[in-house]
Amino acid sequence: MSYSGDTRVGGPADLRQLSNLTITKLAVGPMDNNAYLLRCRGTGEAVLIDAAAEPDRILELIGEEGLARVVTTHRHQDHWQALAEVVGQTGARTVAHPEDAEELPVSVDEPVTHGGTVPVGDCVLTVIHLRGHTPGSIALRYDDPGGRTHLFTGDSLFPGGVGKTWSDGDFQTLFGDVSERVFGALADDTWVYPGHGKDTTLGAERPHLAEWRERGW
Repeated sequence: MSYSGDTRVGGPADLRQLSNLTITKLAVGPMDNNAYLLRCRGTGEAVLIDAAAEPDRILELIGEEGLARVVTTHRHQDHWQALAEVVGQTGARTVAHPEDAEELPVSVDEPVTHGGTVPVGDCVLTVIHLRGHTPGSIALRYDDPGGRTHLFTGDSLFPGGVGKTWSDGDFQTLFGDVSERVFGALADDTWVYPGHGKDTTLGAERPHLAEWRERGW
């Protein structure tokens, strides 16, 4: 079956096979978080985006092929409840933005900032700093040489709007970053993998940017 991105907690993972990378989406935990396992098809090296919850299920997903890194998109606890156990079991290195690193339950081995990169074997993820949901929230961009861009947005962009903010200033910052660094830089066919719930594309969301700005959330 083709990839849909429509997963549910307790249900099976959904697998997407690109030319050089596989993406596996798993829904975990009481807040319906998404954990994404990216594995290079050439080298077998893997990176996990958000060890959110249910470490046993995440470790089963990783399997015997191992894990090189875990990227945490931001500091909120629902995105790292399984981090310590997954790192402890796999020996994976940890990656996060410095402004959120101190809130995580393990030390960060590889701090990343805007424009930095995270290797996945022969593939490369580019870091996009999206301030506002938290100071150190990041998205991860993968440009498939055989097709579209794939964007893992944590809690900074969802179907229907940007992530939650706690002040008008934070909203303006997040909306500005998402407008400039995501919608201003990437094409409509960019596939968006959020931190919770279903996927979307930039083309589906772009017509609503003015509405988001007007409503302020």
